[in-house]
Amino acid sequence: MEELKESVVLSSEGDRLTAFLSGEIDHHAARPIREEIDAGLYRLRPKELCLDFERVRFMDSSGIALIIGRAEAARGMGCRVIVAGLSKTQEKLVRLSGVWRLPGITVEKQEVKK
Repeated sequence: MEELKESVVLSSEGDRLTAFLSGEIDHHAARPIREEIDAGLYRLRPKELCLDFERVRFMDSSGIALIIGRAEAARGMGCRVIVAGLSKTQEKLVRLSGVWRLPGITVEKQEVKK
């Protein structure tokens, strides 16, 4: 695992690139996160990009834009995007935004933890 920024860690395994996001994703944090993920996408050219939000405490519309922008970049290279680890609030935001209906994006439902 290669730590690239305080709020994103990229991990590559086979044809899958996973971006483990953490902290808060707002207007100020989104740009460096986007740049790091895009650099990994273009360098590794995976078939699948997983955006893992499990450690994200807060996100606003900048998080939605992050997902959409990475999906557009990934789609251009034949890569599909999986959005995982969303809290119930984040999942609601993603569903209300319609992101889950965009081609090439799969939103995984969060399992209830006991």
